[in-house]
Amino acid sequence: MDLTGSIPPSTYTLSISPNMSTPSSSPPVSPSPSLASTALFCSILSLLSLLGILGNLYTLVLLLRRRRCRRRHRASCCFIRTVLSLACADLLYLFTAPFIVYDSLASGWAFGEVGCRLLLSLDLLTMHASIFTLTAMSLDRYRAVAHPLHTSSTNSSGLLRVALAWGLAVALSLPMMITLHLEQGGEQEGQLCVPAWDEQSSKAYLSVLFCTSILGPGLAIGALYATLGRLYWVSQTKPAWASGSSACSPRAPRPKVLLLILGIVLAFWACFLPFWVWQLLPLYQPDMLRTVPVGTQVTVNRILTSLTYGNSCVNPFFYTLLTGKRKRTRQTLNTVNTLCRKSSPLQ
Repeated sequence: MDLTGSIPPSTYTLSISPNMSTPSSSPPVSPSPSLASTALFCSILSLLSLLGILGNLYTLVLLLRRRRCRRRHRASCCFIRTVLSLACADLLYLFTAPFIVYDSLASGWAFGEVGCRLLLSLDLLTMHASIFTLTAMSLDRYRAVAHPLHTSSTNSSGLLRVALAWGLAVALSLPMMITLHLEQGGEQEGQLCVPAWDEQSSKAYLSVLFCTSILGPGLAIGALYATLGRLYWVSQTKPAWASGSSACSPRAPRPKVLLLILGIVLAFWACFLPFWVWQLLPLYQPDMLRTVPVGTQVTVNRILTSLTYGNSCVNPFFYTLLTGKRKRTRQTLNTVNTLCRKSSPLQ
């Protein structure tokens, strides 16, 4: 999705920009990508969508089976619930790919007012739901390491975290959903789906979305993992008897589990950060794109769009590995927590 409007809508998929015209300084002649380029983009996006949908459906089936656990494994159930939330967000995002493929081949918006409001807001919703859930998961890992005696997650607390992540995501995508509407384009463009705001409003809104989807969660997760890295370093260099307390100190993080969660986070940033830089570039540095052919802009936009869908395609690999590691280490964690309670002077 192009959120800025530096590219004419007739040459890009799902353009929802407030300014639907070509930049004031006309770029070199290259109005649109070739038919071969469009066919290649549609083929790649269709393949990524198919692989991602199959992978995430497999993950959902696998996790729903593992979710049937007993009460003594509530913490594991809460962890699986957050992964289920991530897989659902990926599926919702991937289901928009067929509409993008169709829109790339057709002229004008063909999915009506409802489709305009829902489809073009869904990627903002799922993107925020994913990163907020990842932030909550990282915080949960930090608490499990730093405070092993106070991590008795319940079903209600797990549901609350997931509901809060999706609630915030809906709130942030709501302005886009409300302002989107259909307008009549040129003779060859048909109807266009555009938001009803000016350039300054668009700049402010997209800047907020960048902070909530990339910058803010990035700083929070970075701080959590820096602390976990310090705890791991201390646990490897400081003898257990040197703590000076009979109570259990923070236990050593399990590198494999932490690295898998960090891998999901880094994959998210690697796929979405270039997309966001491209969206914000015309707003903060409009002169940089004035000399770039429109066809080249469309090609870059399509590559970055495919990259975001590629993130939902590779995530199931991390999800299955992550829940597998969690299941194998659950018994060891319960044993450690039991020993901690027995050795605590409060017992």
